[in-house]
Order: sequence, then C-alpha cells, then structure tokens
Amino acid sequence: MELRQLRYFVTLAEELHFGRAAAREHIVQSALSQQIQRLERELGVRLLDRSTHHVGLTPAGVAFLIEARQILDHVGRAEQAARSAAASAPTLRVGIIDAGYDTMPQILRELQHAHPDITIHQVEAGTPEQYRQLADGRLDIAIGHASRTPAEVTSKLIRLDPLGVLVPNDHAFADMTDGVPVAALAGEPLLLGEESQTPELNEFVLQLCRSAEIAPAIYEGTVESTRAAADLVLQNRCVHCVPASFRTSNRPGTTWRPLIEPTAHYPWSLLWHQDNPSSHIATVINSARQLAERLGWLESAAPAIGTASGEGAPSAISHSDEAI
Repeated sequence: MELRQLRYFVTLAEELHFGRAAAREHIVQSALSQQIQRLERELGVRLLDRSTHHVGLTPAGVAFLIEARQILDHVGRAEQAARSAAASAPTLRVGIIDAGYDTMPQILRELQHAHPDITIHQVEAGTPEQYRQLADGRLDIAIGHASRTPAEVTSKLIRLDPLGVLVPNDHAFADMTDGVPVAALAGEPLLLGEESQTPELNEFVLQLCRSAEIAPAIYEGTVESTRAAADLVLQNRCVHCVPASFRTSNRPGTTWRPLIEPTAHYPWSLLWHQDNPSSHIATVINSARQLAERLGWLESAAPAIGTASGEGAPSAISHSDEAI
C-alpha cells in the first residue's frame, strides 16, 4: 500500500467523481482508476460502489476513509516536524580520515565553540570513500591530501604536517631526537596503510623514499586504522610513517621521530563538492583558517611553501590546492 493510493482514495471520496478527483491530483482518470482498483485488491474489500452515473462509498470505504485521513494527517505533521527541526538545528556532515589524526577534530572543536547551534555528524572514511560521499551529497565537507581530487571537488590547504616515523621505544630510531634520515628506512620493514583507505599517504611516503634513492622493504600486510598500525609497531614487527598530527593518540611504548634528509610535510586539505549549497562550508573554512593562523599550521614550509625541503622531495601541495 502506498501513500499516494491513500491520498487518491481520500480525494475520490470527497469528490465522488473520477474526473474531478483525477483533475485535483493532476493525473489522468485511467491512472486514478487503476490505483483505486489496486488498493482494493490489496485490502481484499470493495471500497466504492460504481455505476455509469454514480460513485459511492461502501461501508468498508466509509471506515477506511476515517483511518486514511488520520494517516495522511500524521504524515503531514511528520513532514512539518522534520522541516522545522532542520530549520532550527543546522546540520553539518563531516568526513574524517581516522580518529587517530587530530586536524579535523581540532577544527570541529573550534567550529563548535564559535557556532554551538550547528549539529555535527562525523563519518570516518578513507579519502576515496569521502570523494564518493561528497559526490552523492552524503558529506558536506571532508579532509585529506588533495592529490587525486575529482574535477567536481574543491580543496583548500589547511595544514602542512611534518612527516615522521613511529617506532617502539626500544628501537634505535627512538634515540634520534633530531630526526631520522629517510635513507635509514632502507633496512626496516615499512608498514603502509590499506590502499583503499590511504592511497595518498602511501604514495607520498614511497615518493619520499625514492627521493632519497632507497627502496624500502614493504611489510607484508596492511591496516585500516592508526590504532592497528600502532599495535604492529609496538610488537616490533615494522615501522610506520605518519604525520606529526598522529602523535596525540600514540600507544604507550611507541615513539614518533621526524624524518629528515629530506624533510617533508604532509598536506591536509578541506574538501567539498563545488556545487554543495550548504552555507556551513564557508564557516568551517573560516574556523580552520583561524586555527591554522593561531597554531602555525602553514608556517612549517616557509619561505618556500609548496615543497618539502630537499631536492627531489615530494611536493606538499596538489595542483588543485590553495592555502587558506
């Protein structure tokens, strides 16, 4: 049974004339007749007495009309309640890469402090999935490395995040407080992320290794979260290259050290569909800009913003990126 069938029946019961009822519903008379017949077959009762010159309700039709009107009234009130709630409580659907990284959580805290009326729904997903959800409207804004943005996705650079290596506390790299040369990774099993989740980070790390003229030994196996990666590192089974923003959620027993020779900064960008009508996107960008200025997120690459230091190091900014 469909709501439109109930609506057609109520209209016909009020008009008691197929032509006038069809005109009110903006459909042809034959379509109205077919829907009423289908409704009667589904109910297994006859709702109307029909003759050449007369349409009337059967006793079953009279009883059904009372309930049908109440159902349609409830549906109308539900629609109005939903619209009122949407108007009174702005909603923002935000994509985050992984709870282990703190860039987007910090932006959202800044946003919520300045705009407590906005309801925020967070969706954890890899960048490729975020692109899909931005495209079909399930997300308003997301975060990631904008190296593979589809044509319809706009990006704004918000943070240049020093890249480093996560190791157990008893690893030799843990004593290198000034930084770990990228070339030193040559003898280590290097853990990459799940390709469907973090292809941009994997590509960035491998490009950095190539710039240092090394071919790292890739750890056989991948993980889908920073927590799982930290578990493998803690077991001394591999090392893991991650941006500095991961350090706030490190597992006890692990140490993060910056990579040097060359150094590199992983670019985080806000991502949104260029045709998204949400007025909150500009609000998020403004909150991110204020936070970036206060915390110096874009100062790490000065004065030559856009490239990592060191000849041949990976570019930190995609062609589609523009700093906030």
